[in-house]
Amino acid sequence: MRRLFPVTDETAAQAPEEARGAGGAPVPGVPADREWSLAELAAAYAYPEPGPGGRRPWLRANMVSTLDGAAQHEGRSQPISSAADMRIFGTLRALADVVVVGAETVRQEGYRPARAREEFAATRAAAGQGPAPAIAVVTASLELDFSLPLFTSPLVPTLVLTGAAAPADRVAAAEKAGAKVVAAGEGTGVDPARAVAELAGLGHTRLLTEGGPRLLGQMVAAGVLDELCLTVSPMLTAGDAQRIAGGPPVPVPRRFTLASLLEQDGFLFTRYLRP
Repeated sequence: MRRLFPVTDETAAQAPEEARGAGGAPVPGVPADREWSLAELAAAYAYPEPGPGGRRPWLRANMVSTLDGAAQHEGRSQPISSAADMRIFGTLRALADVVVVGAETVRQEGYRPARAREEFAATRAAAGQGPAPAIAVVTASLELDFSLPLFTSPLVPTLVLTGAAAPADRVAAAEKAGAKVVAAGEGTGVDPARAVAELAGLGHTRLLTEGGPRLLGQMVAAGVLDELCLTVSPMLTAGDAQRIAGGPPVPVPRRFTLASLLEQDGFLFTRYLRP
């Protein structure tokens, strides 16, 4: 793993042997290329510190895209991922209070409950977090298989975000399976801004969404996304796969600011923040 941006004196001093000049001196501006520890990854992706008024909700998205803009291959993100991408995926989950995901992604990706990670146990305890993040599924219809482990045996009860007018029989089925149903919209659908507020009201202020594209598109359109962690995969897939965000376009493109850029094995790991 190399840090390409921002470049610091420390990254130059840790340059690999092949990037060292005569006498072993580091070549200025050449970043280190080595496997980062989980602690280093956690520090690189830490949530913002609370302000004077306390910790406000912070919503980050974690997505992967190929060079030609595909967010999936044959309906799944795993084929365009990598080992380093999955380590960052796990780190981001370990830092979050809750992982927000769309119902279609739950169905296609075979979502399971988040697990406790011994490597992050002390960090989560010090941050006042439980052993693992909750999973919050966004759904209007609640057409989900409530016999899956995501609902029947999570370490932390799974949340179901839906509208106030959601089908009563499906709400009852979700609650019977052990899920906590949260109304985050007036009709059958979910309002992204209200979803963020409802989760914050439950004490979940460190929010992570893993999509899918339709859910991320709704969050972008609603202006609630604070941060995008985008892995750029050095692959080309062609085809008609979805982009990382779908749905109607916003009236004016929203510009984010590059905060960091890491690289390993040709994969680029970017962090962009809302100004």
